[in-house]
Amino acid sequence: MATRSANRPVPAVETETIFRIEPTVVDEVPGELNDVVAELAAASSKLGASLHPTTAASLADLVRIMNTYYSNLIEGHNTRPRDIVRALAGDFARDQERRNLQLEAAAHVRVQREIDRKGALGELGEPAAAEFIRELHREFYRDAPEATLRIHEDGRSSLMLPGEWRSRPEEDNVVGRHVPPASARIPEFMAHFGERYSLGKMRQGARILAIPASHHRFNYIHPFPDGNGRVSRLMSHAMGYSAGIAAHGLWSISRGLARGLKSRGEYKTMMDRADAPREGDLDGRGNLSRAALIEFTRWFLEVALDQVNFMASLFDIQTLAKRLRTLVERSETLKGEAAALLEAALMFGEIERGAAPRITGLPERTARRVLNDAVEAGLLASLSPKGPVSLRFPAGVLEVLFPRLYPET
Repeated sequence: MATRSANRPVPAVETETIFRIEPTVVDEVPGELNDVVAELAAASSKLGASLHPTTAASLADLVRIMNTYYSNLIEGHNTRPRDIVRALAGDFARDQERRNLQLEAAAHVRVQREIDRKGALGELGEPAAAEFIRELHREFYRDAPEATLRIHEDGRSSLMLPGEWRSRPEEDNVVGRHVPPASARIPEFMAHFGERYSLGKMRQGARILAIPASHHRFNYIHPFPDGNGRVSRLMSHAMGYSAGIAAHGLWSISRGLARGLKSRGEYKTMMDRADAPREGDLDGRGNLSRAALIEFTRWFLEVALDQVNFMASLFDIQTLAKRLRTLVERSETLKGEAAALLEAALMFGEIERGAAPRITGLPERTARRVLNDAVEAGLLASLSPKGPVSLRFPAGVLEVLFPRLYPET
């Protein structure tokens, strides 16, 4: 549920043009910005390169939950990771408010999973295209209860339609300093947006630079009555695939935006700065400040690079193997030989159940018991009762395996 109030006069509709969001791309890229682009491309290509695809897929499941957690946190909703996991299993809280937050979280995971699936197959299309963006919004709110869709504005209440742009003048005022383009102009602005950020015609460096620029300009347009922040982060995630920096879904921009480089308030501050109008003849030729766009782009890409490097440190195969051994050592239910099974699954993606005696060096019956204990603990799982097992990462082990992934760890 969103509450809004009118706090600034809206520009006259007839004076607004699509060029209000220009500049949309960074031209004449400064050398230091090119350096960050190159570092990000190189670091993302290395992330997860040593991991077996099956192991990487399990880690991507974990990242989706993390991404959802931090995206919710940006919106002021502290939905615990365990509650997100329960929601994905269909276990919802009785309290209606917590249940609604769980439904939102489950929807976020579901939409991002589809982005990851299509991204891996090269079937995403253009993430900045109007229909792609409307589909993100439509799918995110597909199962949302009425309380989530209802928007209260100046004492009036209206129901948001998933996937539909703002269409009423009363939706043109938003809380905060920024007044977005009038609802009557949204289709034109979004058509221009889709054209300017069509990644298919760009080289990789330009695609990477387009991600932060489009992230800000999308929120500047604010095309939906609500949910723009969530959609912009999902759109940026999808753009990562088109730009070749998604690293199989093994990192999340939402964690970086929520935490910043030095403080948690940076995201809002940098977004506000990028709203700045052009300041003089040396500040580009558009309506908005070119210098502010460059500053935001640099900050956004440095945040992305910081997150890629952080996840690389967590997912380093030798480090992860060591933490798996530590996890077994601290467990009250797992025998020491279970560490060999977990490491083998880490290295080879999956292991046949019949290989447990050879891997552990234990008699068959004992080895089977050790394997079953790891399955019971949620650390190993398979698609069928007798099929090969692969690694899983239940919420209860995140503190040991992935320290600092969440604030509480």
